[in-house]
Amino acid sequence: MSTFDESNYTTIPSPPFDSISSIRYSPTNPDQLLVSSWDTTVRFYEIGDGEQRRSEAKAKFDHRAAVLACSFSADAVHAYSGGLDTAVRELDLSTEKITNLGTHNDSISSMTFVRSTNALITGSWDRTLRFWDPRAATPQQNSYNTPERVYHIDHVNNTLVVAMASRLFHIYDIRKMDAPAQQRESSLKYMTRSLACMPDGQGYSTASVEGRIAVEYFDPSPASQDKKYAFKCHRQTIGDVDHVWPVNSLAFHPTFNTFASAGSDGTVSIWDHKVKKRLRQYPKFPGAVAAVAFNCDGSKVAMGVSYTWDEGEQGLKSGDAVPPWIGVRKVGDEVKVSYEVVHLCCGYSY
Repeated sequence: MSTFDESNYTTIPSPPFDSISSIRYSPTNPDQLLVSSWDTTVRFYEIGDGEQRRSEAKAKFDHRAAVLACSFSADAVHAYSGGLDTAVRELDLSTEKITNLGTHNDSISSMTFVRSTNALITGSWDRTLRFWDPRAATPQQNSYNTPERVYHIDHVNNTLVVAMASRLFHIYDIRKMDAPAQQRESSLKYMTRSLACMPDGQGYSTASVEGRIAVEYFDPSPASQDKKYAFKCHRQTIGDVDHVWPVNSLAFHPTFNTFASAGSDGTVSIWDHKVKKRLRQYPKFPGAVAAVAFNCDGSKVAMGVSYTWDEGEQGLKSGDAVPPWIGVRKVGDEVKVSYEVVHLCCGYSY
């Protein structure tokens, strides 16, 4: 495997001091991104070109506890955050003003902003999904109970996917939230670590702590469900021991519908899920990759490296932890569908 070369990346200044929880790109500006962290901050960056225009930390928003989730508004004028202190906040990216929109009864684990309805959706360990209209005098518009703690949510068009504890998944039409359109059990045997919806609206991918990714389709017909599959990844055999790492983050390319996976093994891979091939694996990073995201025009990918606590305090003391680092690189043909890539031998299962 080729070695990591930082010169291939634009390194972001002033990264968080603690583990990175999420990276989100602006929906309107391909050079702006948000980073939330366990250091109790959300940071807003403008990414330079590495030559004439330097990258800049534009704003930092302090919270009372670790921040687990963040999102941009549709126009990218505001951002939103949530985490262990249970509060949903609106962040004004130009003035750095923070507005408290309301609270959950437990930690907020995930959020997504729906452009068509101008609604922020938050999921929480309090077993609710809540809808917010930041423009309203009373921002919380609705609350919907779920059978388990919410770990991850994502949406595409009017379809909302909710990943919960006990390997449960609910799929909703956000225009009719009184009951889930579909209830599923995860195709993976272990806890869900990441979730991302396909930009073409056909389905979603999910990944687990046990080095596997599942590709799922919304259409409940038997013909469509026969296409779903899962495969092993982010694994390495060292000697006679099979080392398995969590898949911490998934992100779809906005144009080509290929996706990236980031793992605690320190690698990021690009996959073409339609033909079941790996298109590229970037050189291994010095530490676990906690988050990955494509920008809105698909020209760049951001990766966040930080300790993900897979080995607990022992890993921290043993030197596995590296200082948090965020890098952005331009993407090329590796994100495009290619029918000339050799099939993986990494254990696709149907």
